[in-house]
Amino acid sequence: MSLRAPWQKLPVGAFTGTDWGARGEINGQDPYLAWAEADHFAGYRRGRGHKPPKWLPVVIELATGADVPALVAASSTTWLQIPRVYLSVPGFRFCSARVKPRFFQRMRESSHLRGLIQRLELGLPVDEHANAILDPCTRDCHPVAPAQLLTGRVLGMIDGGLALANSTFLDRHGHTRIKHFWRQDAYQNGNWPGNQPHHRVPLDPARAGPTPHDMGYGHELSGAAIDAAMADFTRHHQIDEDALYQHLQLWDLSKPVNHGTHVASQACGRGNLLHPDNDEASRCDIVAVKLDWSNVLDTSGGAMNVSVLDGLMYILSRCAPSAQVVVNISWGTLAGPHDGSSILESAMDELIEHLGGRLRIAVPAGNAYQSRTHANDTLAAGQSLTLHWRVQPDDRTQSFLEIWLPEGAEKLHIQVTPPGRAQALPALRMGQAGLWMGEDDQPLCGLIFPRRSALGRRGTCVLLALAPTFSLRGRTATAPFGAWQVRLINTGTTPVVWDAYIERDDVALGVNTGARQSYLEDPRYDTSGNIGAFVDHPANPTPIRRSGTFNSLSTGQRTVSAGGTRRHASPSGHFALYSPRRPDPDAGRAQRPFVKKVPDTLYPSDDNTALWGVLGAGSRSGSVVRLAGTSSASPQLARDLLNAAG
Repeated sequence: MSLRAPWQKLPVGAFTGTDWGARGEINGQDPYLAWAEADHFAGYRRGRGHKPPKWLPVVIELATGADVPALVAASSTTWLQIPRVYLSVPGFRFCSARVKPRFFQRMRESSHLRGLIQRLELGLPVDEHANAILDPCTRDCHPVAPAQLLTGRVLGMIDGGLALANSTFLDRHGHTRIKHFWRQDAYQNGNWPGNQPHHRVPLDPARAGPTPHDMGYGHELSGAAIDAAMADFTRHHQIDEDALYQHLQLWDLSKPVNHGTHVASQACGRGNLLHPDNDEASRCDIVAVKLDWSNVLDTSGGAMNVSVLDGLMYILSRCAPSAQVVVNISWGTLAGPHDGSSILESAMDELIEHLGGRLRIAVPAGNAYQSRTHANDTLAAGQSLTLHWRVQPDDRTQSFLEIWLPEGAEKLHIQVTPPGRAQALPALRMGQAGLWMGEDDQPLCGLIFPRRSALGRRGTCVLLALAPTFSLRGRTATAPFGAWQVRLINTGTTPVVWDAYIERDDVALGVNTGARQSYLEDPRYDTSGNIGAFVDHPANPTPIRRSGTFNSLSTGQRTVSAGGTRRHASPSGHFALYSPRRPDPDAGRAQRPFVKKVPDTLYPSDDNTALWGVLGAGSRSGSVVRLAGTSSASPQLARDLLNAAG
């Protein structure tokens, strides 16, 4: 691959040993892995001068006909470790793993190993996710059988901040309905709001619970252990919830509002005195997975694939084959293929199909309808179009723009002009990649344009990655803020339908990460706020489209997505302003094959004429808080699915 200055070739990866700048090496790979190695994992709290992680977490899709035992037989636990829970569903072609550099070397050397793996994606290589796991799969090993398998209706929750002693999750005898609780974090001074230490102290297993052997990391509490802890902190028939959570080392629950608690109360809570719930969901058993704070802080969600897939497998492994399981995942991302072909979505679809109807997964449609993070258009032959990507000042996190192209787009070129530069960087075409370097020889921008991408099965994805625009650390490379111009040039003879998605980069509830969401600009896009200005109009020529802005965890074929409505319609309409709509108001617009942009169903996510959001449980028993978003629509869907299960 030849590049004209000022693009520089991608380097040889210090971890993978992959020569990312060599011809063809980016094809079929995860571009985020290539970018991570190019900037020395700076986006994962490392950077130049720091050693790479000891292990990388990845999620793997195996080739047709392959399975986890075959992959284990072809590898060694010294360089590839798979949690034993992935043996619990025979024939399942997806798994998470921790890998060392030797794994990538063996992938280059062994055609047999390469033939087993169809594609892989990078997870979140920080904290416990960059360490070895406990008791991984070995040859001829067997699944770990938990002591208590749940039957009947079971709710699975994957979220953060679940107040497990809240009275809304107790049965009529005062015992917890949370029969299994797995927290994925491993350190008592972890990255939770207001606490981002340099020295890490492991959690105390006597308080947080032991590490589950079939998962290999994190800490688990059984329902009996939770009941015993609640009894220890009960005084005069009242649980001291503050002291209990301090003892269990669940410091995030000191906050009065927690996303997971609010969401779970919508899915299976007992309601309140004014509106009590007495349905099957309010009595069902619960299996809860608490995402670690690294995933909560990384609101992009782009690397939560490992954590979510592990969480799903944990939930299923605690349920008997006769159980009817509904899992709610009120989390999401903005970038991705949006056609259901990401590894995580494909894995969820296969699990649902494999389990023959006893698993349902509820997911939110997303909250970014007004965020200007999506563009879609058809680029005619010989034409070009320029996107203006506004990257904000004082953004201490990296920013990402993905451009998704269909099959047959080989003649499309991409040209980038950074803010403040009169001259564009040279256009790159399919199969090329480059880095734009700063004065200290650190990458400020990377453009990776493979012929095919591990991020999806159809077409390809062009990744434009930017360094933060500000840092409190003097050695950190910072990219210029302002309007980055991204020009799409169709040099071919046929039109190309394309989508551009900016990855999520906002700040989670109760957190200060320094993230600032970037967005697209176009004077033709209606930002007036007038009635009728919150929806796309087909006659408006702007490529920035609300329609198609959709949670990219929610576009699978078998998961069920929920959009949000207003319980009481306002002059701007029946829909919550942040939610995708059903039916699509811009349905006639050309789309790439299989793109999903309409929720499967709708639930109220704004229940007040004046206020956004719905009421749900706060962190303490009896408290009520209001949160907005389709994260509140999805658990209502999960509740209905639970009640209908039989």
